[in-house]
Amino acid sequence: MKSGIRAVIRMVAVRLLALFALAGLLAAIYLLGVRPHQLRWGATAAELVRSMPGDGLVRHPTFYATRAITIDGRPEDIWPWLAQMGYDRAGYYGYDLIENPGSAMGIRSAASILPRLQHPKTGETLPISAVAHMVFGEIEPGSYLIWRAEADPPDGVFTWALYPLDANHTRLISRIRLHYHWTDRRLALDLFTEFADPVAVPKILQGIKDRVEGHTPEALSVQAVEIATWLLALAECAAAFWFALSWRRWGRAWMLALGSGLVLLFALYGHAPVWLSAALAMSWGAALVLTRKAQPR
Repeated sequence: MKSGIRAVIRMVAVRLLALFALAGLLAAIYLLGVRPHQLRWGATAAELVRSMPGDGLVRHPTFYATRAITIDGRPEDIWPWLAQMGYDRAGYYGYDLIENPGSAMGIRSAASILPRLQHPKTGETLPISAVAHMVFGEIEPGSYLIWRAEADPPDGVFTWALYPLDANHTRLISRIRLHYHWTDRRLALDLFTEFADPVAVPKILQGIKDRVEGHTPEALSVQAVEIATWLLALAECAAAFWFALSWRRWGRAWMLALGSGLVLLFALYGHAPVWLSAALAMSWGAALVLTRKAQPR
């Protein structure tokens, strides 16, 4: 009897260690393979080291990202879209279904210039979401705009800056410098930023580019499919981890869990066409179901 209990305990311990190893492997893939690319999405080597307004406000950031996009337009064409951006303002031009619920302006980000939001002033409150806000920092119309935390010195700074390439093309560069709050409850929001910011900011940059260049903003239905794909990939990952803990042939389940984690990372950070991410997630889900049915009871 005791030997049977010891065997069960040993089996559970081995499987838990294998799951911890799997979690560590996926974390290493994210930190070493995925994260560095996400923190410099679209930026050139010169832009990564370029000095930008607001750099001195957060001296030793935990999270530091520079991202950029080329827009077919002049700084004066792009500036109005930056000036009006924000929650309860024109929105973020990105994932409206996530970023704008409850906004006084409605769920859709603006598709036109809103004159009453064209003159932000340093020190004014800037709503970031229904539960968080920053303030406008230094502003140079037509050139750059800074969002900063209220703390003095600030522990978070967003800079949006415009750099002309030629008479008709401009680089829009986004830089975030954030110091994590390791010892208080604000850490939860910091960790959300860690994983969500690499998804959100490229979408914002692309949304601004589309509007300046006269393209139709992405339909909410497309956003819904993309968000549903994330949730499906996350559910598959959770299920695969459970399989690795409960299946008799847990080694096979461990490999399936590794694959599920990679599918989730691809869905979130691959910046692939929506149809491709959705097809991959659904195919992997079907593989999980078929493999589960083939397992001995």
